[in-house]
Formats: sequence, C-alpha cells, structure tokens
Amino acid sequence: MDISQEFKDKLEYVKTRVGSYPDFPKPGILFRDIFSVYRDQKAVINLNEVMKHCSNQAIKRGVQAVAALECRGFLFGPQLALDMGVPFVPIRKGGKLPGKIVSVEYELEYGKDTFEVQEDSLLPGKKFLIVDDLLATGGSLQAACNLIEKVGGEVSECLVIMELPDLKGRSRVPAPVFSLMQF
Repeated sequence: MDISQEFKDKLEYVKTRVGSYPDFPKPGILFRDIFSVYRDQKAVINLNEVMKHCSNQAIKRGVQAVAALECRGFLFGPQLALDMGVPFVPIRKGGKLPGKIVSVEYELEYGKDTFEVQEDSLLPGKKFLIVDDLLATGGSLQAACNLIEKVGGEVSECLVIMELPDLKGRSRVPAPVFSLMQF
C-alpha cells in the first residue's frame, strides 16, 4: 500500500499522540494505546484521512469484506467497510456472541484467548481485509486469519495501525501485512 509524504506527515503527528504505558498488563510489557489519539481532534482527522486512503487502496485490490478484531479494531473496521461499501464482520473474544459460532484459540504475548465469529455472518469465498490496532507478537492476527480461512474466506491482507517490528509478529501472519506506524 502506497502512502504519500503528506500521509506520512499526518501519521507522524498521530504517532506523537499514541500513549505508552510501561508494565501493562504485566511487568515487561510496554503497552501502546491508540485510545489516547482520540483526545486530539487534529490527530483524529489525520488518522481518518489516512484510513480513507487505505480503504480506496483496498477497493483497488479487490477486497470484498472487512473483519476487525475486538476491541480496538472496531474503531477502524466498521468505518473502512462503510467507506468501501462492503460487509463488516466483527471478530470477538470468546463467549460474547449469540447463535452458532466458529472459534479458534490463540496465544498472546501474555496469555491465551479465543476469537469467535457468528457462523451466519461469514462470507465464504470473499476476499477479506483484517484490521486491528496493533501487531506485536502476531498471535491474535494469525488467529484472525485462521478463523476467516476456517470458514472459507480468503484473507487478502491485514492492516494494523501500529506495529512493534522488534517482536517479529509479522512472521506469524499468513497474509500480507501493512502497518501505518512502527514503534
């Protein structure tokens, strides 16, 4: 995905508004918090403009649906899907969805968890863009890709707002990954 210098400058401003919390949720973890960006209207406008560019790029590559990971991915996924005119599929943590579900278990950098989707919300054969706020060790994004593929979808690409490249999470993700900011 190409990002012009104008968008790089906007992202640099957004990056300065990302909060950092040492030793959260456990000692040794430096938590990057996208929610702090929403305290600054200029940062929100900049990020929104970049996301519109990303949705246009995804349309050009034939993406047919957007899935996003709970909970911070929900800040971006529905808007991308709306901008693209495609369906949105939420990927939720275990035990939060009614009806028939499909699930996968995965490991986090600080524990284990489960992702689920409602069986009737999936779109077999569709090309998906998966969205999340952060790529760290890659476990949750890998699980999301596996979940979409488990139900017959194709993961075309993954979009993350922030990436921690030193953790090499990208190497675990079985689809192309584009990150807007690296820390």
